[in-house]
Amino acid sequence: MVTKMAINVALVTGGASGIGRVYALRMAQAGIQVAVLDRDEAALADIARQSVHITTVCCDVADTAAVNAVVAQVGETLGRIDRLVLCAAIMPTDLLARQSPQLINQIMTVNYCGTVNVVSAVLPAMLDRQSGEIVIFGSTGGSVLMSECGAYCASKAAINAYAEILIEENEGSGVDIMLVCPALVDTPLLQQATQTSNPKSIQYSIANKRFASPEYITDQLERGLARKLKILKPGFEAKMVMWLRRMAPGLLWSVIKRSNKK
Repeated sequence: MVTKMAINVALVTGGASGIGRVYALRMAQAGIQVAVLDRDEAALADIARQSVHITTVCCDVADTAAVNAVVAQVGETLGRIDRLVLCAAIMPTDLLARQSPQLINQIMTVNYCGTVNVVSAVLPAMLDRQSGEIVIFGSTGGSVLMSECGAYCASKAAINAYAEILIEENEGSGVDIMLVCPALVDTPLLQQATQTSNPKSIQYSIANKRFASPEYITDQLERGLARKLKILKPGFEAKMVMWLRRMAPGLLWSVIKRSNKK
C-alpha cells in the first residue's frame, strides 16, 4: 500500500498563468500554502487576490542568485517545500536562421537553465529528509520537432533529458520526480507563438482545436502523481506524436510539413 505524502507547502514557477496558475489555485483551494513565482507583476497581483493561501514572488528563474534567495525566503516564511512544480517557460517562434543567437540563448536560459536553477535550490533539502515531490514540465516538443519552434524544442529536449536522468539517479531516494510531456496546451505560450512568427502548424492546431486545456493537464498531473509515474504523456495527442516520432519520424515530418503549407 502506497502512503500518500502530506503536502503543506508548494512552490510553482510560472505560476501566474496557464497550467501553473490552474494548479496553484487548485492546491490553494485544498489548503496548501503555495508560493507562486513569475515575472508578470500584474498577473501575480491577480492570483494573490484569489486565495489567502497564495504567496507571490516576482522572480526571474534564469537568475541563480535570485532563485536561491527566494527558495530560502519561502522556507523561512511558509516552511519546508514539499512539492515543486516547474512551469516557467517562454516560446518566441521563428526560423532558426532568422532568430538572433541572443534570443535563442535566452530561450534556453529561461526554459532549461531556469529549471536547473530551481531544482538545484530545492532538491538537496528534499533528499536530506528523503521526501518531496517535483513536477518538471518538459514537452512533446522536446522530441516532436516543429519548424519555427527550433529554439523552444531544443530547450525542451534539454529539459526532457535532464528530468529523465534526474528521475533515474534519484530512484528510491524518497523524492518522487515526474516529467510531464504535454502536446500543445491553451496557455500564453501559444499566444507568444502567434505573436511572433505565428507558425502555420500552430495556426492549424488552433483552428482545429488540437490542443489541451490547462485544467485537463492539471487533472492528468494529479493522477500521475497519485500513481507515482516517472513520465507522463497526458492525452491521446501527446502519446500519438511521441509514438510517431519514435516509430516513423519521416512520416511525422511529412505531416508537419503539410500542416505548414495549409
